[in-house]
Amino acid sequence: MTMSTSKSTPTVIEFSTQLEVINDRPILRLPADASAKLPSRGQVAAQGTVSGVDFTTVIEPDGMRGHWINVSQDLSAALAADEADTVDVSVTPTKEWPETSIPDDFGAALEDAPELTEVWAGLTPMARWEWVRWIQATKNAETRARRVEVAISKLESGKRRPCCFDLASCTDPELAKSGKLLGIS
Repeated sequence: MTMSTSKSTPTVIEFSTQLEVINDRPILRLPADASAKLPSRGQVAAQGTVSGVDFTTVIEPDGMRGHWINVSQDLSAALAADEADTVDVSVTPTKEWPETSIPDDFGAALEDAPELTEVWAGLTPMARWEWVRWIQATKNAETRARRVEVAISKLESGKRRPCCFDLASCTDPELAKSGKLLGIS
């Protein structure tokens, strides 16, 4: 008896889009048909290329069932593209999440709670992204400070993820209003 094992081929999503800038940050919006091919309406870890330049990122939700890609400073410099230039993009969703950058206020709170060092290290990279995104998903300084406190408290009580957090409508607050990427009607 012969058994065959098949490995699924990762889905490669290819599209062209224009580089645009929102609040001085370059982004790439995914066309609707490309976004529909992603496995989630929320954040999706991906590897890809933009005009031949390799990158690893978390593709962000736009709050309207679509997605966008943050163009980091390094990627922007490598592209040497201007706003409104069209670029060719190829992305492959992956289960391998890149590490998130911990904001200073949350990092300080984690440092003040050394008992959480192993807890934080034991979370998946996706869960760490969710905690950071939940804290950053508000522009209100008081709400953010409270979220940092609540995050520490929840982590101390054994919670591994923020509760009731809608990844599909929670995008970067610097580029969004009411959970919707700016410039979307």
